[in-house]
Amino acid sequence: MEIIGYVFVIIAFARLLAEGFERLGYPGFLGEITAGMILSAILLEMPRDQMLLMAELGLFFLMISAGLEVTPEELHYAGKKTLPLYVVTYLVMLLVTLPFTGWKLNSDALIVAAIISTASAPIVLRLKRFFGEDFIHVALSYAVISEIMSLFIVYVMVRIHETPGDYMPVVESILKDAVFIGVLMYINYIIGIKHKVMIIRFLRRLKSDEAVFGLFMVLSTSLAFISDEIGLHFSIGGFMAGLMMHSDLVGTKQYDRLTTIVSGVTYGIFAPIFFAWRGLNFETELSFVVIEFFVLVYAVRLLLSSALVRHRDVSTSIVRGAGIASFGVLGLLVGEIGFVSGVLSQHMYAMASLASVLGIFTSATLGRAVSNYQSKSSESAA
Repeated sequence: MEIIGYVFVIIAFARLLAEGFERLGYPGFLGEITAGMILSAILLEMPRDQMLLMAELGLFFLMISAGLEVTPEELHYAGKKTLPLYVVTYLVMLLVTLPFTGWKLNSDALIVAAIISTASAPIVLRLKRFFGEDFIHVALSYAVISEIMSLFIVYVMVRIHETPGDYMPVVESILKDAVFIGVLMYINYIIGIKHKVMIIRFLRRLKSDEAVFGLFMVLSTSLAFISDEIGLHFSIGGFMAGLMMHSDLVGTKQYDRLTTIVSGVTYGIFAPIFFAWRGLNFETELSFVVIEFFVLVYAVRLLLSSALVRHRDVSTSIVRGAGIASFGVLGLLVGEIGFVSGVLSQHMYAMASLASVLGIFTSATLGRAVSNYQSKSSESAA
C-alpha cells in the first residue's frame, strides 16, 4: 500500500476514535493516540520515514495553533505568574524524579522532570468552562511555556551529549536562540505600533482566505527554517509565527479568516496523523514501579498546582490544578527525542511516556467529576 493509503487509514480510524472519545467527554486527541496504539500492531509495513514527515507537519501546525491562541501581551502578562509557577513545578518534579534515577542528577532526571512538568493546551481549553475565562490565559500561558521549556531542556541535553566537556557551543547556541526570539518579539512590537493600520488594509485587499493563509505559511515556514538552522526545534518557528499574527495586529476579521483555515488543516488532517504517530511510537512498560511513579507524580503536581493557583471555591481550585497538571502530548515527543538521541534511558522514557498519557486521562476525568459535582450541588441548592 502506498503512503497515501496509510494516511487515509490513519486519519479515518483516528477521527473515528476521536469522535467516540469526544462523546465520552474526553479530548479527541486521546482517541487519536489510542488509534495509533492499535494501528501499531496492524500497519507493520508502513513506511515510517514518510509518516514521520507527516507527523512533524502535524506538530508544526499544532504549534501554530497554540501560538494563535494567545497574544504576546497576554503571554507577557500571564507569564509573570506562570513562569515562577513553572520553575517551582519543575524543581519539585525534579526532586520527585531523583529517587527513580538512583538520586543521580543526570540527563534522565532533567529530561523526565521537564516531560512531567508540561501541561496540555487542549485539556486546558476543555476545562476552561469549569474554572472561568479569567484563568484561561494563565493556564494556556503555562502550557506554552512548559512545552517550550521542555523542548529547550532536551535540546540542551542533546548538545551537551554531542560535545562532552565543552560547554561553549551550548552557551553560544542558547544566546542565538534568545536573540532570535527577542528580535522577533521586538519587531512584532514595533510593527504593532507603527504599521498596524497598513497591515490590516493590505490584508483586507486580499480577495480570498487562501491568499491570507498562503502569506501566513510563507512567514511560518521561514521562521521554522531559521529556528531549525540556529538549533531550535522547527516547531518553535511555527509557534512564533502564530504568536505574532494576533488579532490586535491583523484585525479581527483577518484573524478569523486565518484561524478558520489553520484549524481546519490542523485538526482535520495533520493533528490526527501526529497524535496517531505518537501512539504508534508509544513506549512503556507496566510494572509496580511505573504505576508508583505516576501516582506520586500526579498527586504531587495536582496538590502543588491547586495550591499555587487556588481559588476561593475549592472545586475551581482543583480544576485549575488539573489543567496545570494535565501533562501533554508534546512530552511524548520530547521523550522520543531524548531516547533516540541517547540522552534518555529506555526505562525512564517508558515511565515518562506512561505518566504523560495517564496524566492527560486523569485530568480530563477529574474535570468531568468536578463538573458533575458542581451540577449536583447547583440542583440541590435550587
